[in-house]
Amino acid sequence: MSQLLTAVATDELLEHALGGLRIALEYTGTVAFAVSGAVAASRRRMDLVGAVVLACLVAVGGGTMRDLLLREPVFWMENPALVLVAVATALAIAPAARRRDLGALTRHRIVEYSDAAGLAIFVVIGTGIALAAGANPVAAVIVGVVNGVGGGVLRDVLAAQVPEVFWNGQLYATAALGGATTLAVLHGLGAPAQVVFWVPLLVIVALRALSLTLGWGVPTVAVVQKRELQKESHA
Repeated sequence: MSQLLTAVATDELLEHALGGLRIALEYTGTVAFAVSGAVAASRRRMDLVGAVVLACLVAVGGGTMRDLLLREPVFWMENPALVLVAVATALAIAPAARRRDLGALTRHRIVEYSDAAGLAIFVVIGTGIALAAGANPVAAVIVGVVNGVGGGVLRDVLAAQVPEVFWNGQLYATAALGGATTLAVLHGLGAPAQVVFWVPLLVIVALRALSLTLGWGVPTVAVVQKRELQKESHA
């Protein structure tokens, strides 16, 4: 009997610890995504309002799309804390952007690596929420990917550019897909909760890091330029 109670207490403690860790990582991911949004706004020479809007879109856009797909209440409507964190992050980044002090972020790829951390966090959280809501594994994977990349797509659309996830050839959406699939498989196999949480997160971060450092990516579709078409027509 004592062993059973100990096992139950351990499970509850683990669940509580993972719940606390999830909240901490949500805030970490929100800051990371908000930084990328604020930096994107500075590169497009937007004003302070634009920086705040882009930061918020990247930070909560994917989660909003997730909740709409799952027909759940949009999370920030009940608790706007993450929106406020995104706003505060944008306001903190704006003075540095105005002074053109963001060069260090670019040189050391801080934005890219923080964005990779945010991507991993939100893909894992989104996939887990979808599975907990009763979604089948395929749907859960799609929801997880949307949770991870949706905010960035909205950011790029508002910044009047083709969403980076569609054209740069890096392992971004592919990394998200790999992590979400790994989570769904581990969940289906009944792996321990900590394994289901950490392994997919590490998979996404590792794939993004390899893409950034070694240039790993997916093939791009080459577009024949008008000048090349004219040469071919005269050949």
